[in-house]
Amino acid sequence: MPVAQDAAGRFRADLAALWPEGVDEEGARLGLAVSGGPDSLALLLLAQAAMPGRVEAATVDHGLRPESAAEAAEVARICANLGVPHAALAVEIAPGNIQAEARTARYAALADWAGQRGLAALATGHQADDQAETLLMRLNRASGVAGLAGTRERGTVSGGPLPLLRPVLGWRRAELGDVVRGAGLVAAEDPSNANDRFDRVRIRKALVDADWLDVAAIAQSAAHIAEADAALDWMAALEWRSCVKKEPMGLKYRPQAPRAVVLRVLARIVRELDGEEARGGAIARLLESLVSARAASIGNLVARPNAGGWSFAKAPVRAVRRER
Repeated sequence: MPVAQDAAGRFRADLAALWPEGVDEEGARLGLAVSGGPDSLALLLLAQAAMPGRVEAATVDHGLRPESAAEAAEVARICANLGVPHAALAVEIAPGNIQAEARTARYAALADWAGQRGLAALATGHQADDQAETLLMRLNRASGVAGLAGTRERGTVSGGPLPLLRPVLGWRRAELGDVVRGAGLVAAEDPSNANDRFDRVRIRKALVDADWLDVAAIAQSAAHIAEADAALDWMAALEWRSCVKKEPMGLKYRPQAPRAVVLRVLARIVRELDGEEARGGAIARLLESLVSARAASIGNLVARPNAGGWSFAKAPVRAVRRER
């Protein structure tokens, strides 16, 4: 299953930019999430060509489609031919939003697998077309800067210590498809990728007809927004150190920064005192109340304006009005 030398070299350079501490460390092995679709199969081929003997793969079977077990078996066969260790991970999906719950279960299973195998990082096959679709979907939902930043090139798995890498985020879907076809493989196709019930599918089809749109440029815009998002996080941390103080019953905040930064500080206050993330809309309504000199509640907290700032404390149980 040959991979062109220039493609393998490009992949290794992309991976090195995301994972400088591990790419040249012989003892550091990379875990790959491989569903059997074209993007993840290309990831498998490129990673094995760029780092032979230093990759392992896992396929998560969500049990949502009758074909999933056979697809996992096919990935296992391909991995065996490549000499790549493979694991099939069966998960159960909790009730609720199926896509969200499947994602939570998938990453939890992958994190457990990576820990058991002693892997140094996990990589997924998100690519530039995915990124452009995500940005356009979130623009259509009036998302803020954090949402418009899309998928980050590097993060962590489920908020833990394991690095989560997306080394083909700068590659087009067609380029990855060429890698798979060049290796003589046929990728699995998820029928949900053609179901117009999903926003992403409708956006994807619209992009095909809008040849005047530059998908790679849209994806790059998401990267620029991610830089702005990181700058806002830096400013919010500075605002926190300068303007948030402990009080006997909670925290006192004397805001000095622009609104975008204040929203992040408020979100952190809620998270620190209440132990849960609040929705962006709830944080925005909280800010509107405080700016208007009105007390407000969010989750298990009460926020009150006072001289020169705002105070936050746990509310008496009977006074709690939950808003998330």
